Amino acid sequence: MKQINFGSTQVKVPQVALGCMRMSGLSLKEAAEAVNTSLEEGINFFDHADIYGGGESEILFSQAVKELGVSREDMMIQSKCGIRDGFYDFSKEHIITSVEGILTRLGTDYLDVLALHRPDTLMEPEEIAEAFDYLQSKGMVRYFGVSNQGPMQMELIQKSLNQPLMVNQLQFGLKHAGMVAHGMNQNMENATGVYRDGGVLEYSRLKDITIQAWSPYQYGYFDGVFLGHKDFKELNAVINEMADKYGVTDTGIATAWINRHPANIQTIVGTMNPQRIKDISAASEITLSREDWYTLYKASGYELL
Repeated sequence: MKQINFGSTQVKVPQVALGCMRMSGLSLKEAAEAVNTSLEEGINFFDHADIYGGGESEILFSQAVKELGVSREDMMIQSKCGIRDGFYDFSKEHIITSVEGILTRLGTDYLDVLALHRPDTLMEPEEIAEAFDYLQSKGMVRYFGVSNQGPMQMELIQKSLNQPLMVNQLQFGLKHAGMVAHGMNQNMENATGVYRDGGVLEYSRLKDITIQAWSPYQYGYFDGVFLGHKDFKELNAVINEMADKYGVTDTGIATAWINRHPANIQTIVGTMNPQRIKDISAASEITLSREDWYTLYKASGYELL
């Protein structure tokens, strides 16, 4: 498994992380198998959120880790908070209370990473800073980040923090490639040339913030997976051709496309299927050529002017 630097640190993390959103739907045996396969493949970074399965995903993960006898120091565990029933909440009280609950459910004394889940427009950066300082001083959280936020939102938070933001979770993949498409249409009077994300890709590279790509195989707004879908015949034909060329699966190619970007994006994969975890892991062993990367980009529906 290829390793990348985590944020602005020299800490090495796998380029692929396992997202545990769907874990709550598994049996303990199935959860343990997914975690064990990930570890065997060099994927020791696990992404959670307090809302995943209403907290059940974190509980089941803890039970699976205990069942396997995995040492806490052999894993990096990340969780997120801030989404409540019908609103967002980045208040100091909620952040601290959320982390306390997360740690209890995960059965651990600390999180490697805490990320704020979705932007809260009512956030007070000073309150966030107080919460982060408290959590770090108590040894409850080592690193901090955000999810689905733009450059100015991160700047607003960062101005009060004593810790650098290390990660930003953003949807990215062959059917969600706006981050690169906007840049390649710079100065063009077309819809794609509008920087809807404020140049978050370039900002993250400048600030050494690790982008974590979520739902990398989805199209639309959780409409489904584009791989093998009848509505994306051209894209899947090119993906399958590439899969044969590089000796991996279609999922591996879709992952390798993300990995190829020099921003060193960390792909968060949500599959709980052990074989798919292995297929995805194999993608870290290949590097798409520049020509192949752009061929996939165009096949996904984006244009080069």
